[in-house]
Amino acid sequence: MSTLAVGAPHTADAPNAPGGDGTDGGDGTVVVDLLDATAAARPTAPAVRDADGAWSYAELARASRTVAAWLRGPGGVSPGDRVVLRLGNRREFAALYYGVLRAGAVAVPLNPEMKPFVLRGVLTDAAPAVVVLDASEAEPVREAVAACGARSAVPAELLAHDGAEAHDYPAGRPAADAVAQLIYTSGSTSAPKGVVCTHRQVVFAARAIARRLAYRPDDVVLAALPLSFDYGLYQLLLAAIGGAEVVLADAAAPVRVLTALRERRATVVPVVPSLAGMLCRLAARGTPPDHVRLFTNTGAALAGSAIEELRSGFPGAAVVAMYGITECKRVTIAEPDADRERPGSVGRALDGTTVEVLDDRGRALPPGEVGEIVVGGPHVMAGYWNAPELTARRYRPDPSTGRIRLHTGDHGRLDEAGHLYFAGRLDDQFKRRGVRMGTPEIEAAALDVPGVRAAAALPPRDGQDLRLVVTGEEGLTERLVLEGLEQRLEPAKVPAVCRVLARMPLTPNGKIDRKALENDAH
Repeated sequence: MSTLAVGAPHTADAPNAPGGDGTDGGDGTVVVDLLDATAAARPTAPAVRDADGAWSYAELARASRTVAAWLRGPGGVSPGDRVVLRLGNRREFAALYYGVLRAGAVAVPLNPEMKPFVLRGVLTDAAPAVVVLDASEAEPVREAVAACGARSAVPAELLAHDGAEAHDYPAGRPAADAVAQLIYTSGSTSAPKGVVCTHRQVVFAARAIARRLAYRPDDVVLAALPLSFDYGLYQLLLAAIGGAEVVLADAAAPVRVLTALRERRATVVPVVPSLAGMLCRLAARGTPPDHVRLFTNTGAALAGSAIEELRSGFPGAAVVAMYGITECKRVTIAEPDADRERPGSVGRALDGTTVEVLDDRGRALPPGEVGEIVVGGPHVMAGYWNAPELTARRYRPDPSTGRIRLHTGDHGRLDEAGHLYFAGRLDDQFKRRGVRMGTPEIEAAALDVPGVRAAAALPPRDGQDLRLVVTGEEGLTERLVLEGLEQRLEPAKVPAVCRVLARMPLTPNGKIDRKALENDAH
């Protein structure tokens, strides 16, 4: 394995959670066990569906065994080798993901929209043995794969393998502490970094989230977010734990997403703001769907107005706010519709984990005071791939217990009942005219201005003052936005400049691409 600073082993006193005997994965559960348990209990139940068809849980498990057999064949992988999956949202991704883990290798999901320049850097960092990519990939992508020395393959090649010799674990059962996946962060503000996730950590996170969200066997989960995004990827695991069906779609094709939602009668829909807004606008053109029972939100927070739009467009649906980062998957989950009582809260810590807010000396702050969000528990991942110094900065031992805690780099506050309120990244905090502020509060005020649909505040930097970029309804002007902010914010927090764009640049994961906005501003 590559050089990596890994924290001390994590333990937890969490109660049992869905999908196994112990929430902390102490029973030795590995990720593929989540699939195999449901395949054994409900073999004919639908597991995953795309535009071309569906697989039952038994069929998905069988396909993953075929993939594992190919990977362990001549010229294949050894335990711990990385296998890149550069594919869109299709059934084969699920089979490949589970198959890589079944072979004892490490899955590295990458978004197919990742440009060759960034891809070259990620492939150099991950040093994969195999890269699975679509047969239609352009030549610059193939050149990037060839340059890193990896063997390339297409999904059909792996799935057409003679799986007669396929076993549950052809390389032997991986240890729970073996690395399961590298998840490269989205890079909306910096270059992608590989987060190292062991089977134990992934299983704990999936079970702890499942305990709160409670996906059911009769649920149909619409997964329109990229499976290369951990928010999208974990839908496969949560569905397996709950015995639900995952319907795959592509957020880049909005009409198809809504068609899939209606035709498959989706009941659970994970969203980020861009996807939620798109669904609301499309749903308003027809009869409001009444079969959606749950929207979940993380990755980027929904504004209060966007939550109300979802409730209006999808009668009967509850909205669950969550907060998480790749380095520990999920930090907090709120109760359904908790925003009505606690606007802005992203919920309480997962069972068996801790969330604290610390000052710059590492001291716990009392409720209501803003500081750095620090997380502890078995879901805290192992660190960053090939980045021991960064790992040491972000993953630090608790002075009182010695257990590793994740210093998130995010700001927030807790209330008396332990509910967390996200205040932004440390990089988003700044002083202007002697007043300390953060971009999230400016963006929240902008989203409250009639006609604004998306907003991104850019902190003062490189000689430029505070700026705001928005998109919105026809007729929205910079003057209207700034006048609206003057009514909502103290003078020091009103941006010097506002730009109205026809379309907000997004990362492949659907988040606002702040790096692109900053570059465009220069």
